Formats: sequence, C-alpha cells, structure tokens
Amino acid sequence: MLITNEFEVQQPVDKVWAFFDDIPAVASCLPGAELTDDLGTDSYAGRVTVRMGPVKLQFTGTAHIAERDEAARRVVVDASGADVKGRGQATLGVTATLAAAGRGTKVAVVQDLQLSGAAAQYGRGMISDVSAVLMRDFARNMQTRIDARDRGLSPEQVAAPASASGFAIGLRAMRMALARVLRRFFLPYQPKPS
Repeated sequence: MLITNEFEVQQPVDKVWAFFDDIPAVASCLPGAELTDDLGTDSYAGRVTVRMGPVKLQFTGTAHIAERDEAARRVVVDASGADVKGRGQATLGVTATLAAAGRGTKVAVVQDLQLSGAAAQYGRGMISDVSAVLMRDFARNMQTRIDARDRGLSPEQVAAPASASGFAIGLRAMRMALARVLRRFFLPYQPKPS
C-alpha cells in the first residue's frame, strides 16, 4: 500500500538535508521508533512500536539507507521487521524528497508499506490516517530538534519527543476518517457557483 504525506519545516533546505544525514536524530523524531544498533554501511537495527487504537504492535528489524541523492535531495530507506509476539511482519520502503518552499522546506514522503498478520486486518483508511498523525508528530519533532541545534543545544539537552498514546493516535485518526466521510457525503450537495 502506498501512503503519501507532505509537511513543511521552517528551516532552509540545506539545513534540513543536513539533518536527514543524521539517522539517529531523524529516528528520534518518529514517535515509537528507536535505533538499537548501528550495523555499519548505512544499516541500523531498531524497534518500532505502533498503536492502532487498543492494539499495540512492536516490531524489531533493520533499516538500510538504499539511496542518498544529494543533487535531488532524496533519501530512500528500506526497512523490514517482525512483530515481537510473532503476529506478523512488515516491510517498508520510504522515499523522502526535500524541496525549497519559500524560506522553509517542503518534505514529500512516500511510503510503500506491506503488512501481514494482525496489522494487516486494519483497513487502508485507518493505516493511512495513523500514518498521517505520525507524520505530523514527526514534522513537529524535527522542527524542534533543528531549532534546538540552532540554539547550540546538544541532542542530550533536547527532551525526547513524547510518544502519543494509542488512544490519542486512534482518536486523531478517527477524526480524520470522520471528516473524510462527511466531505464525501456533503460535497455532492454543495451549490454550484453561478
């Protein structure tokens, strides 16, 4: 399943690109993600905890930087993992492309996600909505980290991002789904301009 998201960071593209070169810093911005080992050659071991409403899934696995294109400001990451309770597996290809947007940076993220097991039972809409919530949190955390670097703070001086509870993520995703349904229902009945 392909999931696309975009967000803006209020920092110049060169500064955001340099931040993307620091994989541990980038990983620390994603709620529920933790790098556990640097395997060398742009490969990392880690774990990701994702809550979808009442269900908590914990994956352990590896991520590898498959491509880093300085000229195009694009990075491609391939990751795979298995649920620690044996309830399924996930593979993920992520492509992030940066572009100047005024004085800031627009980040376009395309995720190719394949799930099996317990997580696969959720519909595309729910998974897309949860992904959108996590991307918003990721963008906010990245902005905070880059701003902290500008103030001369070390990574240890920046508080770790608070991970949102499964209930909070589920509630935010549910609001997004409800808004989508309401738009579909009411949009056909909007008066046409004369």
